[in-house]
Parts: sequence; structure tokens; C-alpha cells
Amino acid sequence: MEFFRIKRDIPFMRHALVFNAISLVTFLAAVFFLFSRGLHLSVEFTGGTLLEVTYAQPADVGVVRDTVDKLGFGDVQVQNFGTARDVLIRLPAQKGVSSAQQSNQVMSALQAVDASATMRRTEFVGPQVGDELAADGLKALASVVAGIMIYLAVRFEWKFAVAAIIANLHDVIIILGFFAFFQWEFSLPVLAAVLAVLGYSVNESVVIFDRIRENFRRYRKMTTVEIINNAITSTISRTIITHGSTQMMVLSMLLFGGATLHYFALALTIGILFGIYSSVFVAAAIAMWLGIQREDLVKGPIAKKDMDPNDPNAGATV
Repeated sequence: MEFFRIKRDIPFMRHALVFNAISLVTFLAAVFFLFSRGLHLSVEFTGGTLLEVTYAQPADVGVVRDTVDKLGFGDVQVQNFGTARDVLIRLPAQKGVSSAQQSNQVMSALQAVDASATMRRTEFVGPQVGDELAADGLKALASVVAGIMIYLAVRFEWKFAVAAIIANLHDVIIILGFFAFFQWEFSLPVLAAVLAVLGYSVNESVVIFDRIRENFRRYRKMTTVEIINNAITSTISRTIITHGSTQMMVLSMLLFGGATLHYFALALTIGILFGIYSSVFVAAAIAMWLGIQREDLVKGPIAKKDMDPNDPNAGATV
């Protein structure tokens, strides 16, 4: 399915060096902010107090959040839990304030606004649990990266695997850099978004790589640069349809999903935009600079149906 078709190939690789220089600067800036400012980790990672509060009637989450924010605990997570009458509140740990004291302060403030507020349970999530979650998150990220490299190396060629994983890590580090620079809260939903971006970004790279391999089989007279430009140009319509529809959905979550989905949708928005960019100007360019060529991808006899009908050498062996 295509909205349009561009008849003349766009010379993307002509500007690859400039765009990759911009990518390198952005990447280094993200790394700098990660080390200098660090991530603003949520309660799941740092530990804190969790309260489940129930009301006699459907709770106004916005009012609950505003009431708890006035207590000055910092970044507080408030969301519905189960039914519309149940609210889950996560409070960050504070020095010199016990979990019981935090719970009592919150309940006093909530009951002053609505006397029907009742605490059903309270739990303290210790730092040890947070450390375990952080370690599990890093293991999940490493597993995804390893799986992507193995998949691309088997399906295509190791040069493509290296190019794709550099591009994908570029996307991940830049997302984390945004969160470090603006000190946005990094929670488990955001980590899930980062992992989703990895898969989403590699999908775009695979589409382009697959078209590159197809073009190597079809157009024997084209140079590697021309092959890559043609592959990217011919998939632009598909990219606009796929990423445009996905971005509309993510932006809807960002604008209308409320505080619970805000940072999750924000991470996806940044990741999708940089995923498109990196697949074209990072992954494809690195594969080109690594010296990808026809012999790496095409072996054995080439079927006539796969060749350029105007190529007099169609049917020859590469």
C-alpha cells in the first residue's frame, strides 16, 4: 500500500556524514547528561511507600494528586487501581520521615477533602526491591540487544547487525539523555517504552535492509550508494503510513492519557522520531561505511524474475 511513489531516488547518503555528525554530538550530549545529572528514578527503583485508598464514590484522581502534591513529598504517582473508587498512591522515600508518618500525613490530607477516604493497605517498598528491579531491567535490555544482533546476523549479514545495533543503542541513549536533562521521572512504564522502541526501531531497519538485499539481486549495475538510496526512497510511503499512524496514537496518549501515561507516551514519541531518523541516516550509513556489498548478501544463481528486466546480465551468477 502506497500513498505516493517517488520516481527519482533521493540522495540520502550524500548527506550521511553531516547527519551522523549531528547524531554523534547528540549522542555524546546524552551520555554527558546521563553521567552528570543521572536519571530521576521513580519509587519502583528507589523505594518508598505505597498506599491503597478507597472512597465511597468514584474518586477524582486529579484532586487526589493535587492534595498529595501540596504535602511536598516530591514526585508522587496517583492512579486508579481496580475500580473507579480505588486509588493507588506511591510516595518516594524521604530521609528522616518514616513510611508510617508519610501514610498518616497523606490520609489526614485526603480525609480533610473527603471524609469517606479510607486506607485499605500500606506497604513499604525498600531500596533492595528497587535494586532488583533496576538489575532486572538492565538484564532485559541486554537480552533484547543480544537477540536483535543474533537475528540480524543470521537473516542478513554481520555488518547489518552491527549497523542496526549501533543505531538502536543510539535511540535508547538519546531517550535516556532527554530524561536525564529534563529530570523527567524514569519509571517501569518508561523502561517498557524504551524496550518497545528497540523493537520498533529495528523493524524499520529490517525493512530497509531487506529492500537493500532485494535491490542487490535486482540491479547489478547500481553502486552500493545508489542501492541504498533506492531502498530508502522506495520505502518512504510505507514509513509515512506506519510511523504516522503509530505516532498519532502515541500523541493521543501523551495529550489525553493523563499523568499516568505521560512519561510512557513521551518516551515512545521521542523513540519513534529518532527511530525513523536512525534507520535512514545511522543504520544504513554505517552499513555503507562498513563496506556492505552485493557478495555479502547474494550468493548462488539469481532468478531471472528478481533481476532488472533492462539488465543484459540478468540470469548470471554473482
